[in-house]
Amino acid sequence: MSDAYIALADGRVLEARSRAPGRTRGELVFTTAYTGYEESLTDPSYAEQILTFSYPLIGNYGVRAERFESDSVQPRAAVARELTDDVADWLATEGVPAVDHVDTREIVTTVREEGAMACGIAAGPDATPEDAVAEMEACEPMSAHTDIGAGVSVAEPTVHEGGGEATVAMLDCGAKGSIVSSLTERGADVHVFPYDSTPEQVAEADPDVLFVSNGPGDPENFVAAQEVVDAFAGETPMAGICLGQQIVASALGGTTEKMSFGHRGVNQPVKDLRSGRVVMTTQNHGYTVDDTGPLEVTQVNVNDDTVEGLDSDELDVITRQYHPEANPGPHDSLGFFDDVLAMVDNRRRIAAD
Repeated sequence: MSDAYIALADGRVLEARSRAPGRTRGELVFTTAYTGYEESLTDPSYAEQILTFSYPLIGNYGVRAERFESDSVQPRAAVARELTDDVADWLATEGVPAVDHVDTREIVTTVREEGAMACGIAAGPDATPEDAVAEMEACEPMSAHTDIGAGVSVAEPTVHEGGGEATVAMLDCGAKGSIVSSLTERGADVHVFPYDSTPEQVAEADPDVLFVSNGPGDPENFVAAQEVVDAFAGETPMAGICLGQQIVASALGGTTEKMSFGHRGVNQPVKDLRSGRVVMTTQNHGYTVDDTGPLEVTQVNVNDDTVEGLDSDELDVITRQYHPEANPGPHDSLGFFDDVLAMVDNRRRIAAD
């Protein structure tokens, strides 16, 4: 007899095996990544979502804390064809429900055809289908999580020293740890600010670059971050990744829209329109930039032509929808961080002249 149930918004209830008990709800999404499960499970961009792994075996190289992108598991639950004991024990310790022995191909196909949807999970010896349905019916759409940043951002400003060659002020809307390390490894000091900081608070760091991080949820709910971008636009070089690209575009007069099922995985092809080069990228987002405002589209997704890169020489802006810092890879686009810091050098040369 099954001891776990997955209730979908289309009315079906799937039977599964409980690997970590609990009851929860969230937006059902999937990732095509076949490695990097530790990074995915600790990525703050998965807050308020239930993560399904399309690759059938998750956990075949253990669990190591040095690979984590944050200090806790971020999805509300994990679903897989089979989870190893290492991963199942980790999720149970974290209090995150986990289920397996379910046809994840069916789940992925459903999400691709019908879009990301409300989902409820009930797992454990006393779980019933009715429990899962009740969770699903209480699930709110992502746009309703108006203060989602509060659960993934730092509570107070923090500083990560990298050598003092540049000062980066990062708005933490759910930043992955590898974004910070990618900047400090290049000599920059990174001042990390809460997602709801004011322009005056950020200005105290006297930044050479304003950086808007990745994160979960609807970019239109990050009103404070948009106000910071608006205040610094044209005065300070600016960069953003994932949600950060969407926030920057919205603040500068563009618009965003929710995708049907988003891009999540380590195999998304992106074409640079200037060079014609195609790189493979890691992505995790359910929203995209629709109207780019004053920003120029420089990169697009090969599969669906959605916006992957925005630049503005006039405003000193460079943003990417994907994750150039991706761990465990691919690393095709790590040069983005060099380009960000090159804006600082260029601004200094202009000031010196």
